[in-house]
Amino acid sequence: MTTLAPTHPETTPHASDADAPSRPFAVLAEFDTVEGVLHATQAAYDAGYRKMDVHTPFPIHGIDDALGVKPTILPWIVLAMGLTGMALGLVMTSYTMGFVESPIPGVPTVLEPYPYLISGKPLWSLAAYIPVIFELTIMFSAYTAVFAMFFLNKLPMLYNPLFNSDLMKRATDDRFVLAIEAADRNFDEQSTAAFLKDKGALSTDLVSY
Repeated sequence: MTTLAPTHPETTPHASDADAPSRPFAVLAEFDTVEGVLHATQAAYDAGYRKMDVHTPFPIHGIDDALGVKPTILPWIVLAMGLTGMALGLVMTSYTMGFVESPIPGVPTVLEPYPYLISGKPLWSLAAYIPVIFELTIMFSAYTAVFAMFFLNKLPMLYNPLFNSDLMKRATDDRFVLAIEAADRNFDEQSTAAFLKDKGALSTDLVSY
């Protein structure tokens, strides 16, 4: 009597993540002079590239204009929230010191105004309200500046594919790196790299996710 070995259904091997095709993230171009990276950046902007950035060891005068960086909306957001805090401080202090008679129908006792007579001074006194108005204005402005800055800069960014490139290792030392992202409508792996080479890049590197 013979025993047949159990059979198992055949399985099709799946490609590993390492074998999966990678998606391009950006093309990096390396320059060794400020003039070189500034000229290439301006040329890229004139050629229609918009999603790009420059990584340098120190600030470069004029690079914002070459990149087409627009003024940030952050000051207007901070101004709006500062005015909101100021208005809230004025309304809160005016209401608390009592422009209305208590009790107010439908308003819980804990939310009713509490006029407090101090040395016979008028209940509504703007000078007395300034500290509260000032503090709320500063608080709203400060917190808005911090959190809006994080939001507008897409922070925290815990990972960026650019740092997989060896070119970025010298971007804080003695090299200037121009990065054109694959999300740009004019991006093409071959033509973008050739364009940067034509503009004087020492080397280029295609960075993938």
